[in-house]
Amino acid sequence: MTARILVVIGTPLPDTYTHALAAAYTEAARSAGADVRVVDLANDPIPGHPRSRAQLRAPRTDADTPLDPEVAAYLDDVRWAQHLVFFHPQWWGTMPAALKAFIDRVFLSGAAFRYREGTPIPERLLTGRTARMVMTMDSPRWWNRFVYRGAAEAGLTRATLGYCGIRTIGITRLSPIRLGDETRRARWLSRIAALGTRDGGVAAREVVGAPS
Repeated sequence: MTARILVVIGTPLPDTYTHALAAAYTEAARSAGADVRVVDLANDPIPGHPRSRAQLRAPRTDADTPLDPEVAAYLDDVRWAQHLVFFHPQWWGTMPAALKAFIDRVFLSGAAFRYREGTPIPERLLTGRTARMVMTMDSPRWWNRFVYRGAAEAGLTRATLGYCGIRTIGITRLSPIRLGDETRRARWLSRIAALGTRDGGVAAREVVGAPS
């Protein structure tokens, strides 16, 4: 079975090193046999801020507010994927607003999770999928850990993906980007390409164990 991978590039700035990392991963995963879709928030539409509660819920009937076309397309990508990979820089200790907007509008109640009567624990509707996070940052890793308390990682992998049933199988932190020379950046690209090969190959598909 061909692995289905969704790559989300979570920066509004085009042609960044984050894009180079995502391209290295995508090319390697495709070479390993995976079917890869890419959402690039520097070029693809960034969903607008929700203006009503209805925009935070998946429509259940024809009478409900329909999803914006780009949101519906992104949700189809998430549902299609067996494995999701998020690439983003760390801004102010967490993710760029573009990626947060994508999450707010796409990981919807009724599509990614569902509240259950009488309990604060939701039904996780994306169970069976896996994810990977690749984050670039200028701050040292010790600063991210002890000052920021891993806020970016916790927000994406625990408070978002885990809440919806998606199991994170890897977090890669690349730092410091601003001070990284060409040799180090090339080494990082090779490291991320190796992850693409692993995720796109047969052994990775067994780990991903994705839904049909």
